Amino acid sequence: MSKILIIEDEAAIRRVLSKILAEESDSYKIEEAEDGQQGIEKIKNDDFDLVLCDIKMPKMDGVEVLEAIKKIKPEIPFVMISGHGDLETAVQTMRLGAFDYISKPPDLNRLLNTVRNALDRKTLVVENKMLKKKVSKNYEMIGSSEPINLIKDIIEKVAPTDARVLITGPNGTGKELVAHWLHEKSERNAAPFIEVNCAAIPSELIESELFGHVKGAFTSAVKDRAGKFEAADKGTIFLDEIGDMSLSAQAKVLRALQENMIQRVGAEKDIKVDVRVIAATNKDLKKEIEEGRFREDLYHRLAVILIKVPALNDRRDDIPELISHFSDKIAGEQGTSPKQFSDSAVKLLQEYDWTGNIRELRNVVERLIILGGSEISENDVKLFASK
Repeated sequence: MSKILIIEDEAAIRRVLSKILAEESDSYKIEEAEDGQQGIEKIKNDDFDLVLCDIKMPKMDGVEVLEAIKKIKPEIPFVMISGHGDLETAVQTMRLGAFDYISKPPDLNRLLNTVRNALDRKTLVVENKMLKKKVSKNYEMIGSSEPINLIKDIIEKVAPTDARVLITGPNGTGKELVAHWLHEKSERNAAPFIEVNCAAIPSELIESELFGHVKGAFTSAVKDRAGKFEAADKGTIFLDEIGDMSLSAQAKVLRALQENMIQRVGAEKDIKVDVRVIAATNKDLKKEIEEGRFREDLYHRLAVILIKVPALNDRRDDIPELISHFSDKIAGEQGTSPKQFSDSAVKLLQEYDWTGNIRELRNVVERLIILGGSEISENDVKLFASK
C-alpha cells in the first residue's frame, strides 16, 4: 500500500487528483490537506510514500512546505503542482530537492508516470537505507557472550550519534571491528571511513599525514597535499593505536576536536572539517598521562564513550561460534567446503591460552584446515595447533 498526500488549497483540484490516483491503483491510499500547515502536521504524524504539493497556497506556500519537510523526512519524494506562472519556481524547487513538478491542469499520462517514478524512487531509497544499516559481513562481530552483547548494545545506542568513542583492549581482540560497526551503523555511513595507524607512521610525518601540508613545508613537500582529516570530511576517522601519537600531534588533534578546524603543515589558513573521531589503543592511557606521554585533556575529549574489548580468554564461550565462522570464511576464500571440528577439538581449543586473541585463533583455524583431516579432530589440534 502506497500512501500519497495531496496538499492543495483548491478543493476541485484535490478531488480531481484523488480521483485519478484512486482509479489508477487500489494500492494507493490517498489523503488530503487543504493548506501547507495542515500538510506538515500530517507528514509529522504519519509516514507517506509521496507528497503532491501545490506551490501557491495561503498561510504557507509549497516551497516553504518542501524546505520544512526535507529537514525532518528527506526521504519522502515531493512532486510540486505548478500553475502557468509558477514554472520558474517549480524548477527552483527541484534544486531544493523536489522530485519533479506537474502543471495545472494535470495531464493524465504525465501525472501517473511521475507518480509511479516517484514511488519507485522512494522504494529504492528505503531499501538502500536498510541495507546500509546492516553491517558489512566483512566487519561482523561474532559472538553472543555477555561481554560481546554488552558491546553490541553500546554500539546500537552510540552509533547514530556523533559522540566520540575510545576503544581499548589488547592486540588482536577486534578493536577495528568495533570502529567499523560504529561507522556502518551511523548516519555517516555513506561518507568515507578513514583509518590511520598512528604506530605505523614515523613521528616526524604523523602531523603531515593527519592534517596535510603545503608545498615547501619541508624538504620532500613538492606539492600541496590534503591530510586524513580532510579525506574523512562528513565521515569518520579512526585513529588506531593513538597511544603512540607524538605530543605535538596530540595538541593538533585536540584543536581539531575543540574547534572542528585543522591547519595543514606550513599553512596559515584554517580548514573547517566535519569529522567523527573514533580512537583505539592497547595502552593504559591513564598510566601514559601520569608519565607525561599522553595529554589528559585529549583523553577526556576522546573518551566520551569508552568501549573495552575483552581478551579472547575472557570470552571463551564465543570460541565455538568463532571457529565455525572462520571455517566458513576460509573455505569461501579457498573455494573449498567448510571443515567440521569435532566436539573434543573445539573443547581443546577453548582451553588454550589465547595470548594473541582473535587474530591468533583465526591463524590456528586456518592452519588446522590446511593440515588437518576431513574432520578436525582432537589429535589434529594437538599436532598442528601448537604455538
